[in-house]
Amino acid sequence: MARRTPGATTSTPDSTDAAEARPRAPRRRRAAKRPAGSGGDYLVGQLLIAMPSMQDPRFAQSVICLCAHSAEGAMGLVLNKPIDGISFDELLRQLELEPHPPERRLRLVQGGPVEGGRGFVLHTTDWSSDGSMRVTGELALTASLDILKAVAGGGGPRQGVLALGYAGWGPGQLEDEIQRNSWLSVSPDEALLFKEEAGSMWRQAMAKLKVDPLLLSNAAGHA
Repeated sequence: MARRTPGATTSTPDSTDAAEARPRAPRRRRAAKRPAGSGGDYLVGQLLIAMPSMQDPRFAQSVICLCAHSAEGAMGLVLNKPIDGISFDELLRQLELEPHPPERRLRLVQGGPVEGGRGFVLHTTDWSSDGSMRVTGELALTASLDILKAVAGGGGPRQGVLALGYAGWGPGQLEDEIQRNSWLSVSPDEALLFKEEAGSMWRQAMAKLKVDPLLLSNAAGHA
């Protein structure tokens, strides 16, 4: 899905661009291993938590759900950066979708600096369409208007969040950032993924690791 207004920044030094509404998610390989980092499977479905030492202001104290990760790169959605100046109702009007007012609404976030005019809904798997991409057994990603129509009409998935734009990494870039102690990772839960109050999400994600950000050193770790 795409907004009718111009998009935000379309590329970053550590990003890959997308030409279509649906991101070019890296193909998954069975039993794949990370080419870099501390070993283990790829981090699809995990939350990335920015370390306090994160230098890029666009990702400072960010929490990202990693929707795709392979040797070809990675793609994720920032979940705790609210969008100012547009509501779900206004987005429906821009896209000429009914009804007004909607029977249900989705929280809007700035999903990342790539393709900022395009929308992606991260949601529970109790609802799906032909354009949905399964992330995990509990999470899916949909970039078609079908899901907005369903939510506006009172249906759709039980839980969801609408992100404009996404964060992307080329081959090996995310692994390098993890090695440079830029990110922690932790398994998500619905209460955190779809949290309405974004301001406390970063600290709550840190709490899942039993880490106090004020005492955190620059040593990276994984849950």
